[in-house]
Amino acid sequence: MGQHIAEPEDTLLNENHRSNTLLQAFKKGVFHGQFRYFFMATDNAPELTDYFANAGGGGVRYESGSFRGFHFGAGGFFIFNLGSSDLGIADPKTNQSNRYEIGLFDINDPYNHKDIDRLEEFYIRYGWKKSRIVFGRQVITTPFINPQDGRMRPTGEEGLWFEMNDVKNLSLQGGWLYAISPRGTTHWYNIGHSLSLYPAGVDQYGAKSKYPLHVESNGVFLLGAKYKLGKYISIQAWDQYVDNIFNTGFAQIDFKKKINDKAEWYSSAQSVLQHSIANGGAEDEQFSYVQPRSKALTFGGRVGFRLNRWNVSLNYNRITKQGRYNMPREWGRDPFFTFLPRERNEGFADVNAFVVKTEYQSKIENLKFGLGAGYVDMPDVLNFAHNKYGLPSYAQVNGEMKYAFDGRLKGFDVHLLLVNKIGVGDTHSNEKYVINKVNVMLYNLVLNFHF
Repeated sequence: MGQHIAEPEDTLLNENHRSNTLLQAFKKGVFHGQFRYFFMATDNAPELTDYFANAGGGGVRYESGSFRGFHFGAGGFFIFNLGSSDLGIADPKTNQSNRYEIGLFDINDPYNHKDIDRLEEFYIRYGWKKSRIVFGRQVITTPFINPQDGRMRPTGEEGLWFEMNDVKNLSLQGGWLYAISPRGTTHWYNIGHSLSLYPAGVDQYGAKSKYPLHVESNGVFLLGAKYKLGKYISIQAWDQYVDNIFNTGFAQIDFKKKINDKAEWYSSAQSVLQHSIANGGAEDEQFSYVQPRSKALTFGGRVGFRLNRWNVSLNYNRITKQGRYNMPREWGRDPFFTFLPRERNEGFADVNAFVVKTEYQSKIENLKFGLGAGYVDMPDVLNFAHNKYGLPSYAQVNGEMKYAFDGRLKGFDVHLLLVNKIGVGDTHSNEKYVINKVNVMLYNLVLNFHF
């Protein structure tokens, strides 16, 4: 949805911005700005609370020219609540809080309507050839830590990050992160505290999870590699080590083959293996983020076909019974092929997900349509060991439209997303397993202006 103020193309290690003095480097810097409007509404099942919100804001990003290969960058954003339902009052029937709209603003203060601002980027970067190393506040994209587009602002990270692209067909990324500012927040948090901001679900016994504010960690260490193997195959592998909590390995292989100038078919397979470290985040096991000595395994695949303006894919993902797949929702969205916006399969075990995705590029330039439909077979909501958030089995249908204006309105883009989630599993006549989860319609309209 274009929430991040993207790095201007003419500052991407552009050596034409070299300067002989530091002052010249700053004078040759480039500014890039964005205004953003977001309307979101949740239409829950009858007799349950509905919600809506209008958010507006803007921001600016600056990056200096090059001084002996070094660049300085900074960027921030402000947000206003332009009108919404009361996002601080729980539904009277279920005592459940607002889930979606609050993420447009400040999840820690539903009544903060004006003072919602954040310094999102503040870094120094050194670049050579096609590679770079960055230290400070920045926005990165990995399978597990990513901007998770879908609200007003992205998730940001603070630490040391490198990207190496000087070896043919090989790309390396990695680094150490010691602070995170999740979307829907205004502050920066150490790694342990960052796990305490979103709803924590229940533990394996059905009691409210006790890990918030008790998890300790010195940081996240990541290393990723992508390699193109011949004409048709590419592979990637990642390892994410979260000190004192857990380790997650990720592997994916992609195959693409052109049939002719207008047609191409592709397929992919991926797997995620996860295991706890030490006591899973805390000395006392009752406060651990993950169960000590726990493991989780997920795997999935897709096959797709592109023809002219159409792109259609069949997608599958399995989380085994071995244990819950845990990944902080504060950090990013699922890397699974079956992911559809507005729902995740994190915090669960024994899950089968099936999704069909279709994209159509209109003959009208810059106009795209998308349709996604899927079924997710979940463990019973009372199977607490396998169902952290009490989500029943569900079917989901997403429809979306994206259009980027040209001509006199160049810089504007609009995104419309409609989501319908239909409950299929047993909720045991308890509507806390329904509200904001199933039998719900979600409306999203986003308007951006980049300059």
